[in-house]
Amino acid sequence: MSQFLSKSEIRARFCRAMSDMYKAEVPLYGDLMDLVRDVNAEVMARDPELRKRLEAFDNLDRISEERHGAIRLGTAEELFTMRRLFAVMGMEPVGYYDLSVAGIPVHSTAFRPTQGTDLKRSPFRVFTSLLRLELIEDAALRQEAETILARRDIFTPKLRELIETSETEGGLREDEAQIFIREALETFRWHSDATVSEATYQKLHDAHRLVADVVSFKGPHINHLTPRTLDIDRVQRLMPARGITPKAIIEGPPPRHCPVLLRQTSFKALEEQIAFLGEAGERVPGRHTARFGEIEQRGVALKPKGRALYDTLLDAARGLAQPKADGSNADQYMAALSEVFTPLPDSYDRLRSDGLAYFHYFLTDKGRGAPKADLARDLEGLVSQGHVGFDPIVYEDFLPVSAAGIFQSNLGDNAAKDRLERSNRDVFEQALGGPVADEFALYQALEDASIKTVLEEVNQGALVSQ
Repeated sequence: MSQFLSKSEIRARFCRAMSDMYKAEVPLYGDLMDLVRDVNAEVMARDPELRKRLEAFDNLDRISEERHGAIRLGTAEELFTMRRLFAVMGMEPVGYYDLSVAGIPVHSTAFRPTQGTDLKRSPFRVFTSLLRLELIEDAALRQEAETILARRDIFTPKLRELIETSETEGGLREDEAQIFIREALETFRWHSDATVSEATYQKLHDAHRLVADVVSFKGPHINHLTPRTLDIDRVQRLMPARGITPKAIIEGPPPRHCPVLLRQTSFKALEEQIAFLGEAGERVPGRHTARFGEIEQRGVALKPKGRALYDTLLDAARGLAQPKADGSNADQYMAALSEVFTPLPDSYDRLRSDGLAYFHYFLTDKGRGAPKADLARDLEGLVSQGHVGFDPIVYEDFLPVSAAGIFQSNLGDNAAKDRLERSNRDVFEQALGGPVADEFALYQALEDASIKTVLEEVNQGALVSQ
């Protein structure tokens, strides 16, 4: 009997298939990919040390393959089955995000791999949102939306069958995986035919643009795929020359020598031709705005202490200059952001020694060649001797304020709030069918595992971590 295909291999193949499908649906995505590839090549050409570090830790290949996508679901059952679908590809729900931070009626999680080897093989993530119908104030419209969503099934019968096969047998074989990828793509494919009338669409749209996007179509079309760049400021400057209009402000921290967490920019959502359902079953031409392009730059993951400092500084910056959707105060905001963020150290040495960020530890060539008697007995001693080195652990998750900012700029909404409101994590996890993982615990496990490996390599007693 043939062996199961690894979950990481299925994930990598699905990511490539999704990218090919989205490029065919949204040609600007292909232009964006070309720009990111060119900028990444420029960065590595001018920074050979960065290239060397990426090559040493198997991160060079992952950057070109790296993507995150986003979908929006309408019902608890859809979220429950989506969790099972992603599990076939080794993707687990990490983190809880309530985007009422921007007046957006959804809460979300990110499905992604969590183990270091799996992240290197294929760091595919899907930011998955569930519509919060209880936040629609019009009771009649809320009931109508529930009825519409109850009529649809976003998963093909064959896909449901293969999800169950993977669960009961422990995986999928080559032929099954190929069919699984093909069938799963149908869930994420764009459908230009709306399932509602123009009048119903408009009522949903008036409640919130995102409500109309979730409720009015056959399935949760992927609304963006995001490549990773090594220099997002360069990409932002070059986008107009490629015929791409970027949003006014890059979301996240200011430009830094040592990037932290996540920075994102995007181009405006496309206005696309669709067909509404007519009274006699005919199709009525219309337009809808949903899908857009996004680029991200990822930095080191921050520990709770570092994240608390980041959040405090971001609050201070937004208090000085709230970014406007039209970009009219972009320079003022970025200047305030850069000034306010000076307390967050801009060196990996300081971020590590101050206990602000997570790092992967490894035995250096010097350490491998040193006599055992010369090796220090604690981690800090080994680092100071140059016997152990460290490399930043990449932030794999998302920032609520940044995600909200991207949603706002592409949906045309100007309302923003700085605090999560009416959070309902328990209801989300009940729909999901289990808890979301804690991102801090995952990063700590990666750091701890690297320290354990160093300990085993030097074959000495327990190292003392900070």
